[in-house]
Amino acid sequence: MATVAAAFVDFAISCGLLAIVMAWYHFVPTWRILCLPFLVVIAILASLGPGLWVTAFNVKYRDFRYVIPFIVQFGLYVSPVAFSSSIVPMKWRLLYSLNPMVGVIDGFRYCILGKQATIYWPGAALSLAVILTFLWLGIRQFRKMERTFADII
Repeated sequence: MATVAAAFVDFAISCGLLAIVMAWYHFVPTWRILCLPFLVVIAILASLGPGLWVTAFNVKYRDFRYVIPFIVQFGLYVSPVAFSSSIVPMKWRLLYSLNPMVGVIDGFRYCILGKQATIYWPGAALSLAVILTFLWLGIRQFRKMERTFADII
């Protein structure tokens, strides 16, 4: 939770800088920008679910923390950060949307860029379902392993 809160502060500063750049270039966002807080909550939930799971495993298996940077780096390459997910062929888009960050990143583009970005709604719904599933599994796993934390630490 502390890591998510610290990342949220960084995100808020970045949003302020983005607003300054948008004003400098006279870019006016559309009404879709009002959906941005909803997407921020979804992004927090997307990190919280796996984060709880990883935290629980990190307490029990101390070497687990060395695997995390590799997983995060792999996630960066399979998420549409540096490219638009619209380049993925339509027959693979739904499968690609199993990556929970696809819906979040596409949603941010949709809110900020307006008409210049599109969103694949079935994929966004699937990403949201995967996020909620990971959150449920993360809370469940954390609560299950939480009983033994004091014994292990």
